[in-house]
Amino acid sequence: MDLLKIAEENTPKEKIRYPLYFKFLSLLSVVRGFNIAVIVVAQYLAAIFIFSPDKSLKNVLLDVELYFIVLASICVIAAGYIINNFYNVKRDIINKPIKNKLDSIVSQQTKLNIYFFLNFLGFFIGFLVSWRAALFFAVYIFLIWLYSHKLKKHPLLKLFSASALRLLPFFAIFVYYKNISPVIFTHAAFLFFVLLIRELIKDLENIKGDVVSGFMTLPIKYGEYFTKLLISLITFFVLPPIYFLIKYPEIGLMKYYFYLSILTLFVVDIFLWKGKTKKDYLILQTVLKILMTLGVVSLIFIDTSVIVERLLK
Repeated sequence: MDLLKIAEENTPKEKIRYPLYFKFLSLLSVVRGFNIAVIVVAQYLAAIFIFSPDKSLKNVLLDVELYFIVLASICVIAAGYIINNFYNVKRDIINKPIKNKLDSIVSQQTKLNIYFFLNFLGFFIGFLVSWRAALFFAVYIFLIWLYSHKLKKHPLLKLFSASALRLLPFFAIFVYYKNISPVIFTHAAFLFFVLLIRELIKDLENIKGDVVSGFMTLPIKYGEYFTKLLISLITFFVLPPIYFLIKYPEIGLMKYYFYLSILTLFVVDIFLWKGKTKKDYLILQTVLKILMTLGVVSLIFIDTSVIVERLLK
């Protein structure tokens, strides 16, 4: 099997015995624990403020089926990070040497076993909610594998599929609540464009390791100038979704987050053209990560009275 062959090739010959907490930290690094925590918070806040505005806070937080949806998402996303780490091991030796050392504490074979277990668990938990949820997670699992194994080898497919896959956990909540709203799709468009920008900046940051490992990305295929030009173009594509979101009365005080987003994106664009080193690009993509995290927190400003009112219900 292809996965087993990769595991054997990237397993160190000399085995070092690490303390259990070292292995836990290593696994947490592989599955991107912070990213998953942010996604969980985002799913619950989206459920409270966007998908079920008429339900009490207690009903949302104690909704067992919503809990299963979030738990299944955690399993599948964690498995996705594992398989992505699995295929990226050679690139990460150069691009992320410190993280790679931490990640390598857990053997490739162990990662592979956990990957299959988490996918099975995620699908099973989804099935406890409904066959539609199980189908959603089955498709999600397949798409993550397809991205890691095939799509990421093609620059354009890698760019769009990576951004789309990061949005899918929110559609799990959408599938559960069946709440169709223009503001939801407009917000998704905003996030998609920001994710595109961040993915391209990450490619600029990792260009050295990608060249050495023979991994093809847009900056390698078309050059850094073209990539920066594309990022600047996408920055302007973000403006229409922001404009319409600010006009929606449903977003409340969250509109100030979108004003901040406009300023941040243009500052990033300015410094992007001045950036030349890996450190410059790392700072820019970290700024975008902080911006997206603030976007999650700012969901509570959609209606500041909601928390008090729902607690009283």
